[in-house]
Amino acid sequence: MSERLRVRGITISQATLSSWQRGRSQPERARSLRAVDVLEEILELPAGALRSLLGPRRPRGRITPPGAEGAALQILGEDSVVEKALGARFRHFNQETSSLMVHDIVRMGESGTLSAISTTNVLRASRAGADRAIFVLSFDDEAAEPVDIRVSCGRLAEATYLKGLKSLVLEIHFGRELAKLDTTVVSYAVEVSPSETPATHYERWSRTNLHEYLQQVFFHPGALPSDCHRYVREKVGAPPRARRRIPLSESHDVHVLTSRCKPGVHGVAWDYGTGTSGTGDRPG
Repeated sequence: MSERLRVRGITISQATLSSWQRGRSQPERARSLRAVDVLEEILELPAGALRSLLGPRRPRGRITPPGAEGAALQILGEDSVVEKALGARFRHFNQETSSLMVHDIVRMGESGTLSAISTTNVLRASRAGADRAIFVLSFDDEAAEPVDIRVSCGRLAEATYLKGLKSLVLEIHFGRELAKLDTTVVSYAVEVSPSETPATHYERWSRTNLHEYLQQVFFHPGALPSDCHRYVREKVGAPPRARRRIPLSESHDVHVLTSRCKPGVHGVAWDYGTGTSGTGDRPG
């Protein structure tokens, strides 16, 4: 597309076009807006179709990205898998809602690989009119692909598995528009195909304070871990801290209940005593 613009006398780099497409920046100067008009012609769109998508002019200078995008960037970092999976939608990622309570249930199979993930999320609307939310589940092992998706609270509007990113994007509609500060419950379950390598951890990242987070991991009786511990990270990729051992129950599960859960990455890790490095999974 950059080359087609150049033929028409407009020089815009491919990197700039990509930034516009992903919502990281937008055309504002006269030359850039002229490029938008020409893009409409090239793409055979009605006049003004692309300009109508532009937001208000941004203030100049280096600033922290506002709202949901800025909070997510602090936890995920630049060019994260979540940002790549959502593209332009990342800029407005769930800015109309925030999570109050989350309950994750992770089930491991007989070979020690991930079998299923189910999540119940209590959301509160930050503005009137909120009617949907987006969730991204990322898998470390490319062999672990979703084979069944069920939504018990809410209505599944999109389920897109991006194999190259090993990520599943779910868009779930609430079934109604929420009033400001109104709450709703979303529940979904995802079964996955067997991985090639046993999983050894599970993480959830959160960009907002959670009133409560409950994390449960159920192990198959034929593949019980020798040791389990909880930990937190300030952001994705940061060293784990606040490590603490947690006991395995008679039901072959471990759990972590955290009240007033701060933004960051919250995880449970385990060791099968086999010396394998294993893989993990991370939802958003």
